[in-house]
Amino acid sequence: MGEGERHSFILACDFRVDDVDRMWEWLKRHRGSLESIGAHHVVLYESIWEPRRVLVTIGIRQSHLIRDVLRSSAIFELFDNAGADDIPPIFGGEVIEKIHLGPQPVGEDLGRVVMGVMSSVDDVPTLIEKVHDGLERFKHGGVRKIWFYRAIDDGHEVLILQEIVDEVSARKWIEHPDAAAEWMTNVGLGPYPTRFVGRFAHLMSIGEPG
Repeated sequence: MGEGERHSFILACDFRVDDVDRMWEWLKRHRGSLESIGAHHVVLYESIWEPRRVLVTIGIRQSHLIRDVLRSSAIFELFDNAGADDIPPIFGGEVIEKIHLGPQPVGEDLGRVVMGVMSSVDDVPTLIEKVHDGLERFKHGGVRKIWFYRAIDDGHEVLILQEIVDEVSARKWIEHPDAAAEWMTNVGLGPYPTRFVGRFAHLMSIGEPG
């Protein structure tokens, strides 16, 4: 998950755009606007199976800045001008658990397979306990990392990012999820988008050249 690992608080958006590369170039030209909302990193994942679908995570320095952004029009204007088909729902949350399953690959993050799920669960601590009990099964399924984020305005809403060893393993995990992966049951229901499966495509550090 690259620089996303440095985030304690994030904003996340799952949406479609006309042109992924053009959107990214636009975002790079507007570092100042991103910095003004407290951003320090932006990571873009591009869908493997759905053209033009992206998952963007924005690392935010402090929790109160997330609330400010969610109450303002700034973030919506950013993604509207970046070429989004629609103004997407915004997930704002904080990391509550980071799990690394064994040694991590050394080298370039770009191209790594990531699955993102936004969902609602009955009890977040219980869910994480179940995941810890089943870590060997997750590892056997090709999962390398699991990151849990809880929404700052709803204790039941979560964003789970998983790094998976390859596309084949991701497909198998979707078709046969572990019983401990409770979050998979509500995927695509109500306000939540369907699960996102993509590759790490772009990273930008705010306030730094690149």
